[in-house]
Amino acid sequence: MLKIAYLILCILGTALPYSQFVPFLLEEGLNINAFFRELFANQISGFFGMDVIVSSLVFGTFVFSEGSRLKMKNLWIYIVSNLLVGVSLGLPLFLLMRQRKLEETA
Repeated sequence: MLKIAYLILCILGTALPYSQFVPFLLEEGLNINAFFRELFANQISGFFGMDVIVSSLVFGTFVFSEGSRLKMKNLWIYIVSNLLVGVSLGLPLFLLMRQRKLEETA
């Protein structure tokens, strides 16, 4: 049941952020200046931007420490998923694969 919940969260964690990002890409293209201007447009969006940046750093640390401890392979996949979508995909994907690893070693 936990694996199904993580899988659903992976889907939501991809679909919801991209529902906001795709329209931006269609309007602005890969304009990094516009991206950061809008990300930090006001204090509330800056709050969320900083939160995601710090969460991504924590997530990377967790992936490499926990993944190494459990001898999980291809840890880079979770970092790439974090960079391409965000913590909203990277974290549940890592937790899903971690759960599978824990179940197979039990």
